[in-house]
Amino acid sequence: MPKDAKKDNKEKKHFFKDVKTELKRVIWPAPKQLVNNTVAVITIVLITAIIVFVLDLAFESMNKFGIDNIKNVVQSTNTTNDTSSNETTNTVANEQSNSVANEVTNNTQNTTESNTQANQVNE
Repeated sequence: MPKDAKKDNKEKKHFFKDVKTELKRVIWPAPKQLVNNTVAVITIVLITAIIVFVLDLAFESMNKFGIDNIKNVVQSTNTTNDTSSNETTNTVANEQSNSVANEVTNNTQNTTESNTQANQVNE
């Protein structure tokens, strides 16, 4: 066996001996103290969980209420914008159709007058 292997084995044995001696020096809690500490930890965890749960519900409801209000404001704004844009579109469309109708009427009148004048000249 090489020197390094022997040295590693000695270090391992020494480590485990040290662990064993340290564990003998540990002052272990009495069963009653262990139960008290366990109950205290579980109680604190449950109280913290309840607080987080209540805060989560509160923030969720506030968020939902806030988002619903924002949606309503946006929808009413969009409805107003849609209505005004529809009115503008309708006005522009009406003006265009009126101008086209006026042009057609004017062209028809001009054609009728031209035909009438042509008939008079021919007679």
